[in-house]
Amino acid sequence: MINDESTAIRVLEHHNYYRLSVYRLPFTLPGDADQFLPGTTFEQIWGLYQFDQTLRALVWSGCERVEISLRARWAYEVAHGLGPVAYTRPTYAQNVSRHNESLKRLRDELQRSSEEFVKHHTVTLGQEWPPSWVVAEVATFGTISMLVKNIRDPLVRQRIATSYHLDERVVGSVMHHLSVVRNFAAHHSRLWNRIFVNPPRLPRTPRALSLSTAPESPRNIYNTLVLLAHLIQCVQPGDPWPRAVRDHLHTLDPALLPRLGAPGDWSTRPIWAAL
Repeated sequence: MINDESTAIRVLEHHNYYRLSVYRLPFTLPGDADQFLPGTTFEQIWGLYQFDQTLRALVWSGCERVEISLRARWAYEVAHGLGPVAYTRPTYAQNVSRHNESLKRLRDELQRSSEEFVKHHTVTLGQEWPPSWVVAEVATFGTISMLVKNIRDPLVRQRIATSYHLDERVVGSVMHHLSVVRNFAAHHSRLWNRIFVNPPRLPRTPRALSLSTAPESPRNIYNTLVLLAHLIQCVQPGDPWPRAVRDHLHTLDPALLPRLGAPGDWSTRPIWAAL
């Protein structure tokens, strides 16, 4: 059923059918994606799309906060704990093969950069590899997350993890997952009902964080939202982002929340109930 034909036409003129079609699935008969449930309207499908659109914007802005923080923490802890260019050495890494891949990506990122501070180090000073605090502003979130994940020295990893009240064994996994999710959001890809291939390793501490996750749905976006809420509270206590996400989730039909991986009592879990 279409209540407003002109709006439906405009939406379909500017949104590819296959982009919208996945949002129809909750409104179709089980086992027959071509048959809608009685009473289904185009506006319901469009409303779910708009919910996901806002969710993407929230996730992107949340990842931005964490990414900027991680750049700073990685640069500082590597420089002070291992040395300004220690990230280039084989002894830096747990997995040297993966580290070489990271360095190859990093070299490409440095060569593409037009930043004056990069040219100062690579051209004026003739450095093959600039110090970590320069690299931190040029490397992608994905590259930085892999450099964090691959640090061999557990003390350096733990000093980074401590900034986020996490254990060093999970911080790399969490950050790399966020870099992947950030790319989905930045490229306007669906987050609602998405199954992530490489889910994050869920922290066991702090307890409030652990109790707020949904281990039974490890590959959905809900756990990502919990992790972002926790990390942002560590980076900037009082930031309105967690509350904005909580309020946005409340706008969704409760019957659709499981497709985010959210448990039925999600709003009473510690990280949301404390807001």
